[in-house]
Amino acid sequence: MGEFIKTQTTDHIAYIGLDRGKSNAMHLEMLQELLTELRTASDNPAIEALVLHGKEGFFSSGLDLITLYEYDESTMLQFWETFMSLIHTLAAIPKPVVASITGHSPAGGCVLALCCDYRIMAEGEYVIGLNEVPVGIIVPSSIFALYSFWIGQPEAYRNLLEGKLLTPTAAREIGLVDELVPAARIQTAATRKAKSWTQFDRAAWGATKVNLRQELLRNMQENKTEAIQQVLAQWWRPTTRQILKTIIDNLTKNKG
Repeated sequence: MGEFIKTQTTDHIAYIGLDRGKSNAMHLEMLQELLTELRTASDNPAIEALVLHGKEGFFSSGLDLITLYEYDESTMLQFWETFMSLIHTLAAIPKPVVASITGHSPAGGCVLALCCDYRIMAEGEYVIGLNEVPVGIIVPSSIFALYSFWIGQPEAYRNLLEGKLLTPTAAREIGLVDELVPAARIQTAATRKAKSWTQFDRAAWGATKVNLRQELLRNMQENKTEAIQQVLAQWWRPTTRQILKTIIDNLTKNKG
């Protein structure tokens, strides 16, 4: 069992659980662990589908800004390289992958969900969306491609530039989320969806998925180095550091 990722396999489905603190905020070790788990499940012929889930109240709050703020340049580079590898790996798995969005899912949490084939979200007072811009983080074109893949370019463009966060109902209306269920039923719904796909011929289903995502996956790979350099240049700018420091101060105050 990993420290930050808990995986259980039942009936040929790997349930990969994000499990770090209250909000599943992502730091380097968590991403490395998740990447390993995804590769293992993808390569294991006995596993027919994956369900990626959070815990009650949070799928993932995105990047752990408090920890990331303290990273030096080489660790930060490693973090972004791992993040980009992770989302490409997750998006390219030739098996059904269902996101079981158990609560809040802004920023990086939303990106993980977007890589999946189907998103089921818990009903309630939660938010989902990509709010990087207000935090001072540049959105790479590959993330725009990923967002647009599901909700169309005009909607993705508007939402990204204003860092819009949506309620589960609003997310369902624009196709960002496929299904809303009470929190207590979310795992059952995710399992049902995964099984509805595993009944098909695995090779045909998997190859078709990869074919349909070919352009998306190419975009993720081609712009990777450039995207990372751009994000890092912005990350170290004094203005960004100031925004981050303000956010972190507010976060730590709220914890106290």
